[in-house]
Amino acid sequence: MTAELIDGKAFALRLRARVGEGVARFRAAAGRVPGLAVVLVGEDAASAVYVRSKGKATVAAGMESFEHRLPADIDEASLIALVERLNADAAVDGILVQLPLPGHIDAARVLLAIDPDKDVDGFHPVNAGRLATGLPGFVPCTPLGCAMLLKDQLGDLSGKDAIVIGRSNIVGKPMAALLTAESCTVTIAHSRTHDLPGHVHRADIVVAAVGRANFVKGEWIKPGAVVIDVGINRTEDGLVGDVDFGGAAMVASAITPVPGGVGPMTIACLLRNTLVAAHRRDGIDYDAAAFDGIGP
Repeated sequence: MTAELIDGKAFALRLRARVGEGVARFRAAAGRVPGLAVVLVGEDAASAVYVRSKGKATVAAGMESFEHRLPADIDEASLIALVERLNADAAVDGILVQLPLPGHIDAARVLLAIDPDKDVDGFHPVNAGRLATGLPGFVPCTPLGCAMLLKDQLGDLSGKDAIVIGRSNIVGKPMAALLTAESCTVTIAHSRTHDLPGHVHRADIVVAAVGRANFVKGEWIKPGAVVIDVGINRTEDGLVGDVDFGGAAMVASAITPVPGGVGPMTIACLLRNTLVAAHRRDGIDYDAAAFDGIGP
């Protein structure tokens, strides 16, 4: 293997430590701590694990954690009513509704009900628009973490050719917007892209977020490229990413492993977004670069 491993776990621990320091400063200035409310509907095992991890991380950072666990058969109107109560709660700075939701609930309507200034997941259309137009808002946590890892690895991203494989609202589209804001030349690729290997081979930065195990082959990678693998797929061989790690590592200059790459960054960025939300709500100045070097 020739590629340097990008240690997302170590970076996330450093970011969480900086957030903890920021929480202490905020508490001294505001006389309170930031609060994050997480809503879990139903008994999905994976979602329950994520919610438990987020709660522990929130408390470890010195913030207040509010967990709302609701039955799977709750009606949509009742769930939206809870979101509206959290919007009005002065102790809550960030609201996260854990996805997926049960089939009888329209997730888009629920997410639309969240106050955009408390939408620390960055999924609200208002925050998507803010990102697209360069206004202060909240960026979805996974692409925000990817951007942090890239800047830490490469420094200035200006002028780099980048490809994002996947066009979801949660990762692909906001990732492309972040890279565009960093003055990269960005290609968004997907299942209908012609000559995908050729597009990948021209890229200095490859972000793979397609949800297909080992989809991106090592021979597609441009020698010296940096590869960010967002995928996490369960196979008979264990957890693997969207990139053929062994093949890509032979030609890339740096690559994220799975697990231990992008995954740990998601919760760290959620804490970062919650701290920023608290500053904004209380009208207290903050320096985003002091946390992560990524704005807004």
